Amino acid sequence: MNNLLQFVFVAFISLQIHAQQRTISGTISDENGIALPGVNVIIKGTSDGTQTNFDGFYSIKAKPGDLLVFSFIGYQIEEKEVNKNTSNLTFAMQVDSAVLEEVVVSSIGFEKELNRERNTQTNRVHSLQGKVAAVNINSNGKHINQTSQIVLRGNRSILGPQEAIIVIDGNISSAETLANLEPENIDIVNVIKGAGGKALYGAQGANGVVIVTTKDGNYILPNEVKQHILHPNTYDNSDSYEEIVENAFENVKTKPLSTFSIDVDKASYSNIRRMINNGQEVPANSVKIEEMVNYFDYDYPQPVDKHPFSINTEQIKTPWNTDTQLVRIGLQGKTYENDALPASNLTFLIDVSGSMNGTNRLPLLKSAFKLLVNQLREKDLVSIVVYAGAAGVVLEPTSGNKKDRIIAALDKLAAGGSTAGGQGIELAYSLAEKHFKKNGNNRVILATDGDFNVGASSDKDMEKLIEEKRKTGVFLSVLGFGYGNYKDSKLETLADKGNGNHAYIDTMQEAQKVFGKEFGGTLYTIAKDVKIQVEFNPAVVQAYRLIGYENRILADEDFIDDTKDAGELGSGHSVTALYEVIPVGVKSPYMKNISDLKYTKSENTLNFSDELFTVKFRYKKPDGEKSIEMVHVHENKVHKASTDMQFASAVALFGMQLRDSKYDNNGQITDVLVLAKQGRGIDNNGYRSEFLRLVNAYNSL
Repeated sequence: MNNLLQFVFVAFISLQIHAQQRTISGTISDENGIALPGVNVIIKGTSDGTQTNFDGFYSIKAKPGDLLVFSFIGYQIEEKEVNKNTSNLTFAMQVDSAVLEEVVVSSIGFEKELNRERNTQTNRVHSLQGKVAAVNINSNGKHINQTSQIVLRGNRSILGPQEAIIVIDGNISSAETLANLEPENIDIVNVIKGAGGKALYGAQGANGVVIVTTKDGNYILPNEVKQHILHPNTYDNSDSYEEIVENAFENVKTKPLSTFSIDVDKASYSNIRRMINNGQEVPANSVKIEEMVNYFDYDYPQPVDKHPFSINTEQIKTPWNTDTQLVRIGLQGKTYENDALPASNLTFLIDVSGSMNGTNRLPLLKSAFKLLVNQLREKDLVSIVVYAGAAGVVLEPTSGNKKDRIIAALDKLAAGGSTAGGQGIELAYSLAEKHFKKNGNNRVILATDGDFNVGASSDKDMEKLIEEKRKTGVFLSVLGFGYGNYKDSKLETLADKGNGNHAYIDTMQEAQKVFGKEFGGTLYTIAKDVKIQVEFNPAVVQAYRLIGYENRILADEDFIDDTKDAGELGSGHSVTALYEVIPVGVKSPYMKNISDLKYTKSENTLNFSDELFTVKFRYKKPDGEKSIEMVHVHENKVHKASTDMQFASAVALFGMQLRDSKYDNNGQITDVLVLAKQGRGIDNNGYRSEFLRLVNAYNSL
């Protein structure tokens, strides 16, 4: 009877507590009123929390009396109390001007101090006290092996201890290990405080980082760590991008053919979004207009014949130039439901080197891969290979129905060391080949910031390696994480040459898009080596310009050469290409005169004056070696722009403005906003609305 009464009492109290809980929501912005995505919201004294989404919106359950703690890198921590009437907490965070910068302790002074303290049998860690500003050393005991804690004054820890972490030669260590290092072996000590520690090492570095490099450790500081040492308040001076030379107008009389490889990559858009959201300058070479346009879905019909994609074309007056016309060519890949996809043999190749520390790297990577794991079936296999100073297998092939085992292996991963990327790729492909599924989906999924610095490291070395590996029939998907040393050109090379796709994941929302909404397209190829060749009719077109695709241009003769590599199309993926054309009879400053030809005469074929162009497509089946050709003729007729065409035009114009293009006809940001609003349409997933907010944010920078 007493047990029953006790149970009823506990249940009653639990119900009362639950009844007191209410949903608290709101929107968090910066000091300029721009939404802040990724703000941490935690109930003080607990581990219960959430983050703001793209719109700066959050929602959390709390009860009266709870303190909500809001934190974001570079901003002051805010505490807001929940009372009985609270349902909305919306406010702007303030920049934390008190964030302390890091200091560097040279090995000379440090070694002298260590030698002195060795003679007096005191703890060597105390050499930092007094030598490094704002460092406190807390100790238990007074002998040389005493327990020590390094605390950096000015840290603003919300939960847990306030102790700084110790990193020795790229590996997280302890104050005790530092205390026992021989002074003559220490080369340099770097102390990073404030936002820098958290940016580099995630939550565990929020209270500061002491980075020790020894003379015999042969460890090279990653570029992003060097960046914080030299410039503590900036994060992005060593990202690298391949140079882009913008496509010019081509005269149809001398070059009637335009040939290029498709591109389904979307990394450029999410990377640009990250930079704008962080208030950073967008480098021109990071702007790939085709990847921006292809980030969004368009209302293309599913294929109805034997081919794996449908062909769609549209022609309108160019929104930013009344003297030209804009043409859209769209491919829509056939969509297969998850259950209809063939069995997968997936090898996760995960970079766990020191440069992958930080919340936007390995922790985000783990969460992203869990989204993928949760969709796997019993017939699917997953292996996990990691690489840092060396490469190793952490999970042998495991059935997709053993999700707990796969997730447990992901949870155990930690970052540290250099980056043996080439060795990791070799091992991953070896494992994928060993468990190859005939008629299945055999794929390596590489996740990294692209910072290869051991073994094969140049883009050419990696290109040669991957070209050799793709002969095995194993495809490659490449996922980029992090910033500060993001190697876009290297990752794109890997994906292109590995018959795969490249995505950049900056948030869990983007991970959900890549591994949730676009799961099939990310993992399952329905057509490979897809090439497009457009022949413009000189009877109606003077010149044309392909917008974007600069690094996908092919020689005209490559179109029918089945040995030439091209892009892959995944289940449900779409591809959009835009051309700006100058009609015959229109005077344009973009048209350049050419000399008359002596031996070749260009004559207009008037029999086809009702045709603007003919477009041909070539593709191979995923396991095929011979290409299949499709042909589509586009009638020369200008239509009113569809909703999709208006939106694609807005994205292309914004990309041209980011690149400072000479072809935007002095278009303004307001022109982009008008076009995007007209083309927003139904927007079920909110991606087009997000684009509008992004353009507005850029306009206010």
